[in-house]
Amino acid sequence: MTVDSMVSIVSAHPWVADARATPGDVITVWPEPAATRAGPEPGPLLREHLDHWAEVYDWVYQEAVGRHSDDLDLSGWRASDTGEPLPIEHMREWLACTVGLVLAQRPRRVLEIGCGTGLLAHRLHPHLRGYLGTDVAPAAVHRLGEADLPRTAFVQAAAHETATARVRAAMDDAFGQGVTPDCVLLNSVTQCFPGLGYLAEVLRQALAVVADGGTVIVGDVRHSDLLTAHFTWLEQSRDPDVGADDLRTRIRAAIAADEELSFSPRAVAAALTAQGRPVRVSLHARTMEQDTELTRYRYDIVLHVGAGVPEVPAPVRRIPWSGQVGADLAATLRAASADDPIVVSGIPNALLYDAPTAATPHALRHAVRELDAVVLLDPHDPRLLAVAAPAAGGLLALEDLVGSGPATGPEAHEPLAGFVRRRLPEVLRDHLRRQVPGTRPPRIVVADDSERRGTR
Repeated sequence: MTVDSMVSIVSAHPWVADARATPGDVITVWPEPAATRAGPEPGPLLREHLDHWAEVYDWVYQEAVGRHSDDLDLSGWRASDTGEPLPIEHMREWLACTVGLVLAQRPRRVLEIGCGTGLLAHRLHPHLRGYLGTDVAPAAVHRLGEADLPRTAFVQAAAHETATARVRAAMDDAFGQGVTPDCVLLNSVTQCFPGLGYLAEVLRQALAVVADGGTVIVGDVRHSDLLTAHFTWLEQSRDPDVGADDLRTRIRAAIAADEELSFSPRAVAAALTAQGRPVRVSLHARTMEQDTELTRYRYDIVLHVGAGVPEVPAPVRRIPWSGQVGADLAATLRAASADDPIVVSGIPNALLYDAPTAATPHALRHAVRELDAVVLLDPHDPRLLAVAAPAAGGLLALEDLVGSGPATGPEAHEPLAGFVRRRLPEVLRDHLRRQVPGTRPPRIVVADDSERRGTR
């Protein structure tokens, strides 16, 4: 069978927008956009990406290798530099920071999308009138349902299925007929998303369901502006003696092969531009004491939604960070009042920045522990921190996330393109074998985004 004949067969596949023979008897294909659409009903290729992660986590939760107790199942939590389980005490502090962030918003009804093994459910439900957890892994949902935690409900659903009748019925059970959550929580979930389109769809549904004046919290986000720094740290940890040229090559290859989503606050602003209700944003640093990837390269986003969004009562007084300010940060912030909010900005993060006046997020949190203050991330340079007092002084408008200066990294690293490059040729080779039994399919490659699409 000729390559041209096989091109015709490949072109007819519903996941292919175009295909043509290219030098070396290679078939180059352009995916059909509908196959990778984000929602509200995901396209089949994107669905395969989601199903892959669902199968991975269901297996991890069934194996329960990291299960220490009913309320501390750390299965799947491993350090990317060593492959070893992350220290239990570090994970306990990680949990405490997340729980503290959620409870600081004073929620009464929480919908957690991607509740996993219930690390947060076990700690949040005593403080709430109602909690609903959704997850794609049947093993997790079944185990949490059997735990019979008071005022909770759990349902199997993907992140993009918040608007389905199944989830709405579960909300009625958890919150009351027709009652909506005042906090929607996605913690350490977005790294499994295929791309920004899917993130935007999930956030759109979360914003549509959350009560006016409520919050959508997107926690433990991998920051794309720190992607190169992250992989530099990983490669140097694995091989401290690696040369500069080899290091750069390894970093580029590692980033290209990375299968997890990372994104910057700029991407969040872009994803929310079309939604109707007012949104204010705060960007929070991870403030654990131990120096790991969870502290260095991740951050939290709190979206304050609707007419009940807290207002900053007066123009914010901004104070640049200096050694003098740092010597008595608490005293400086105590000068803040409801009429005079203060933000101390431009604080170099000592985990990422070698500077004489640098401070760690943990040290800043400790310094202001008795105040109504929060440790924030600079919206334009994630190597810089800020401290706001009171906490409302750190709220930003969506346009504040975009800024006018040059970005320090990509808006996002999206794993879907790499998944499509791997998976679509497999599907098409199987398609050829079924259509023409006994045929030996040629090499099939997915066109690079920069290549011009041909015509059939």
